[in-house]
Amino acid sequence: MATAQAVTGNLTATERGILTAINSGASSLSLVGSGFIVLCYLLFKELRKFSFKLVFFLALSDMFCSFFSIIGDPSKGYFCYAQGYATHFFCVASFLWTTTIAFTLHRTVVRHKTDVEDLEPMFHLYVWGTSVVMTVIRSIGNHHHGHISHVGAWCWAQRGLTGQARTWHVVQFITFYAPLWGAILFNGFTYFQVIRMLKNATRMAVGMSERGYQSDARPDMKALNRWGYYPLILIGSWFFGTINRMHDFIEPGHKIFWLSVLDVGMAALMGLFNSIAYGLNSSVRRAIYERFDLFPDRFRRLLPRNLRPRGQQQDSELVSLKTEG
Repeated sequence: MATAQAVTGNLTATERGILTAINSGASSLSLVGSGFIVLCYLLFKELRKFSFKLVFFLALSDMFCSFFSIIGDPSKGYFCYAQGYATHFFCVASFLWTTTIAFTLHRTVVRHKTDVEDLEPMFHLYVWGTSVVMTVIRSIGNHHHGHISHVGAWCWAQRGLTGQARTWHVVQFITFYAPLWGAILFNGFTYFQVIRMLKNATRMAVGMSERGYQSDARPDMKALNRWGYYPLILIGSWFFGTINRMHDFIEPGHKIFWLSVLDVGMAALMGLFNSIAYGLNSSVRRAIYERFDLFPDRFRRLLPRNLRPRGQQQDSELVSLKTEG
């Protein structure tokens, strides 16, 4: 492991090995999922719209976050610091990119603005700049207290007295968990407003249209309901990690194995969850399916149903849904 008894607390060597295996396996799944979305963006020109560009940067951050998590568990020294900081930087960037997606959707649908593409430089400054600042603050705390802390990777807090360890946990909350839960609250509030407005607009459209439109509106409502699950990805990925950090603050050096398993496993799967929810939309499925047009029908039938496009509907695109009276 990256550290000694102070890191793993009361965990045995077998339990530490289990945690390492869980981290490597879950991070590998996230690496494959996010790498697939990055590859689709690079290969398929029709996906290079502004909305999917945000998903591309989200997947790119997840990919590097998963990669540095896989190469974790260094023995000691500067490699452990570099690995811990890189993981921290890209994990912070990941959940910050989700806020830009939520902001873009809200600005387009609720505020009816069409200038979102002009805000791309500001998005990059906000995401990468904030990630750098949080990582620098974290590194100052490491240098001052002389120990390393866990942020979903394998460089955990080591050495130092109990008081110093608790001080570092405060630094960790400030540089990671505070912005994380701020992003969760922002995404939840934003998607709530977007879904409420679009549902009201859809009801009005259905009421003013003939019966035939109602069946066409149902897939749109299903897509809207999916947006409501997006904030739950961050909650599910980091809820147990937050509880685990709180426990570490209260009882430093004493680890609960089952809580550590949920912490490591769910955090490492964040990239996979994001790639499925944000990336594997109807546009991606259509782009993949169209490439199979070059193959005989018997090969195309082998494609899973969830990869086959459903008409021309783009249920996950960040576009403004306009209701005409």
